Amino acid sequence: MKRVTLASAGLLLLLAAGGALAQAAPAAQPAKPQDTEQWTPVPPVVTPAPTLDKPQPPPSDAIILFDGKNLDQWVNTKDKAPAGWTVANGVMTVEKKAGNIETRRSFRNYQLHLEWRIPADVTGSGQARGNSGVFLASTGPGDAGYELQILDSYKNETYVNGQAGSLYKQHAPLVNASRKPGEWQTYDVIWTAPVFAAGGAVASPARVTAFHNGVLIQNDAVLSGETLYIGKPVYRPYTSAPIKLQAHGDPSPPLSFRNIWVRELLTTPAK
Repeated sequence: MKRVTLASAGLLLLLAAGGALAQAAPAAQPAKPQDTEQWTPVPPVVTPAPTLDKPQPPPSDAIILFDGKNLDQWVNTKDKAPAGWTVANGVMTVEKKAGNIETRRSFRNYQLHLEWRIPADVTGSGQARGNSGVFLASTGPGDAGYELQILDSYKNETYVNGQAGSLYKQHAPLVNASRKPGEWQTYDVIWTAPVFAAGGAVASPARVTAFHNGVLIQNDAVLSGETLYIGKPVYRPYTSAPIKLQAHGDPSPPLSFRNIWVRELLTTPAK
C-alpha cells in the first residue's frame, strides 16, 4: 500500500480545487459596440463663424478632388468602378446603394479640405442622423481605415467619441462646432500617416489635427490604429492609401459634399 504524505495530500487538494475553479469560470463574453462608446465628458458647444454661400478657391498647389463638375477623381470602394454618387448643381450627394467611394489616387501625408451638408429635413437621432465619415486612409473594402466622423451633432445626443469631429471610437472632439442641418460645414485636416518598421511593427503612430468650421477640434491626436466599430483599434501596415467617403446605412436623407481638395505634404522642405 502506497503512503500518502501530508505534503502530497495537500497538493492533491490544491489541484482538485483548481480544477473545480476552472470548470466554474464563466465563458468570455463577446465584444459589443457599446464597449468602446464614451459618453462623458461632453465637449462644450462653440458657435462657429457663419457659413459661406460659395466655396473658396483652393491653394495653387492643391489637387482638386471635387469641383462640382464630375466624379472623375473617385471610384466605388468595392469594385473600383466609376463612383456611383449623384452630381447636380455643383454638389455630390451620397447614393447609399452605390456604397462607399474613394479617390483614384493614393496619398501618404497631406492637408485635406472638404465641405459637407446635412439635409435640412434630416430625420432620426443619435448615430442614425446624417451619418457619414471621411476615412483619412482607406486601407481596404467596407469601412476599413481611419475615420473622421461626419454626423448631425447640432443638438443631437450620442456617445462623444462618435459625434461629428470625433476620430471614431478613439478621440472625442475638443469642442462641438456643428452648424444647423441645411448649412454647409467644413473640415480642414492634417493627416500624418503611420510609419511601420520591417516586419510590420509601428515605428510612429498616425496623427491628426483637424478644424471643424474653422475651430480646432483635434490637436495632434495620436491614433491607436484603424477604426473599428466593435473592439479595440489595430494597425495594419500600409504605405499610401486613398481617401474614402462613407455611404452610411442610416434611414435619414443623404448628405452632400462640395469643394474637396488635398495638398500632399513633404516630410522635409522642398529644395
